[in-house]
Amino acid sequence: MYVCSCFGVTEQQVKQHADAGACTPRQIASACKAGTDCGGCVRRIQALLGRGDCPRRELLDQKQEPVAGSVGAAAGVTASPDIRLSDAA
Repeated sequence: MYVCSCFGVTEQQVKQHADAGACTPRQIASACKAGTDCGGCVRRIQALLGRGDCPRRELLDQKQEPVAGSVGAAAGVTASPDIRLSDAA
């Protein structure tokens, strides 16, 4: 069954690239161009990849966890000492 009709990429090909180490739709796109034209197949590619055993995915998940005790870091807030409210007007 075709996953990407733009480039004629099949479900089997996506699975083969995943078995070879492609863990994300972007990595699949790099391997076979699927998902790089109209984008209609990206959700199907995501579904085929699932949340399987990918060591790189586990590393990404660990990096996204907030650091304990840093409220600003958890909210994505960064401070810049060079910006002052009086300068903004």
